[in-house]
Amino acid sequence: MEQRANIKFCFKLWKTAAETVELMREVYGDNCLSHAQIYRWYTQFKSGVETIEVEARPGRLFSSGNEGLIVKVRKRIQECCVTVRMMADEFGVNRETICQILVEDLGKRKVTSRLVPHALSDDQRHERVQNAKYIIKTARRNKNFLNLIVAEDKTWCFRYDPTIK
Repeated sequence: MEQRANIKFCFKLWKTAAETVELMREVYGDNCLSHAQIYRWYTQFKSGVETIEVEARPGRLFSSGNEGLIVKVRKRIQECCVTVRMMADEFGVNRETICQILVEDLGKRKVTSRLVPHALSDDQRHERVQNAKYIIKTARRNKNFLNLIVAEDKTWCFRYDPTIK
């Protein structure tokens, strides 16, 4: 603000923009506005603008303070596994807005791209142990194990081979 006032002062004294740049660099050193900014302000003063306030930029206002949206996001992440992109499409907002709500407003952070439940039932725990044992046995016995791993719908899985025990 102070530098803009000084640019306007130099303009009123009929200094050229180049002279003003030199004077500003003498006074402010490394903290001086750039050459382009000084020329931009000079152009505005020449066109008749008298204020040194920065005008608000046109465009969409960004606010993640929308309480209704925050409540919807909170409710949606508690229901079931959902991606940021799915919520952005569902609520009609930008993905970055959803990310900002998750991080800043809800205190969430991305740990992994896959959902890992914190509490497993006994059946789920048993199933995971059995699958892990199967994968270890398969890797030890079958040198061609990596060829069994396939990508289906961008989710990695392996083909169960009942002949391996």
